[in-house]
Amino acid sequence: MVFLPGLSWLFLCALLQTTAPRGARRPDRPRQCDAPKSQSDMNSFLWRVKRGPPHPPSYLFGTIHVPYTRVWGFIPNSSKQAFHSSNNVFFELDLTDPLTISKLTSCQLLPHGENLQTLLPPDLYRRLKRHLDYVKHMMPYWMTADQRGRGLYADYLFNAIAGNWERKRPVWVMLMVNSLTEWDVRSRGTPVLDLFLAQEAERMGKTTGAVEQVEEQCHPLNGLNFSQVLFALNQTLLQHEGVRAGSLQGSYTTEDLITHYNCGDLSSIIFNHDTSQLSHFINSSLPAHDRLTAQQIDSYFRQELIYKRNERMARRVSALLQRNPNQTYFFAFGADLSYFCMWS
Repeated sequence: MVFLPGLSWLFLCALLQTTAPRGARRPDRPRQCDAPKSQSDMNSFLWRVKRGPPHPPSYLFGTIHVPYTRVWGFIPNSSKQAFHSSNNVFFELDLTDPLTISKLTSCQLLPHGENLQTLLPPDLYRRLKRHLDYVKHMMPYWMTADQRGRGLYADYLFNAIAGNWERKRPVWVMLMVNSLTEWDVRSRGTPVLDLFLAQEAERMGKTTGAVEQVEEQCHPLNGLNFSQVLFALNQTLLQHEGVRAGSLQGSYTTEDLITHYNCGDLSSIIFNHDTSQLSHFINSSLPAHDRLTAQQIDSYFRQELIYKRNERMARRVSALLQRNPNQTYFFAFGADLSYFCMWS
C-alpha cells in the first residue's frame, strides 16, 4: 500500500498530529455539524468556471483525503450534479492507474538497496522500531468489527501500511508513522473521497486524467537534505512517544478536519493551522539551531508544495480548458489547492 497524495494532504495529515502538553490550554474543539435539513443548508467547495456562450461551464471541486462516507452526506446535490454532468474528470494524479501506484511505491524506496538500519543513527532506529512494534501490538484493539467483518485483519493491515518500511526513505517513514494512529487505522478499508470519485468516474465511463506527474509530487519530498529529514523524523517520534506516555495529547485531529469540511470551514485549517506538515515543529522551546532547521523545512515545502505547485497546476487546468472549449471538465483537487487556485 502506498500513500495516495491528495494535494498537500500528505503534509496536512501530519499537521493534524500536532500535540500539546497535557494540561495546556487547548483550542476549543469544533462542534460536530448538524445534519443538513435542506440543500440550502449544505456547504460546498465547488467553483464554476464560466465560459462565454455557447461553451459549457467547467467545475473545480475541493476534496478531502478521508473516507468518503464521512463527508458524502454533507456534499450538496449541486456538486454531485456537476460531477455527473461533466464528460471529463481530472484529478491531481490518476489513482486508478496501476503505473501511478507503481511509481509512487518506487519513489519512496531508498536507492541502491540501502536500508534504514544502516542509514539512521542507532538510537533513532531503535525508537522507530519500538514505536512500530507498539502500533503492531495495538492494531487488533484499534480495528473495528466492521473491518473484521469485511475480511481485514490486523497483521494484513499493518503489513499493507508499514510493510517493507526498512527500505523506505526516512521522509516517507515519517509520513507512515503519522498515518498509524488509531483513527487512521479504524478508517482503513473505505475509499477516500478523491479515490471514490475516480472510481465512480471510471465506472460511469467518463474520460479521466491527471494534471500532475508522480515525480512532481515525489521529488519535493525526497529533496530534503539528510539532516533535515533526521530532524523531522526525530520530532515526529518525540510527539508520538509523548502521546503514548501520556505527557502529550493531540490538539488537532482528522475528526476536526472532517468537521471543518462538513461545516464548510476549511479556512480555519488552511490559514490558522498552516499548510506545512512541519510547521508545528517551530516553537520557542526548540534550541535556536533546531528552530532554524524547522523554519527552513517549512519555507521549502511552502515554496515547493504550495506556491510552485499551485502555479503549475493552474497553468495546466487553463490549457485544458482553452484547448477544449466545448468540453465540460470537473477538476477534483485537495480543498486547500482549490481555494488557492481561485487566487492564482
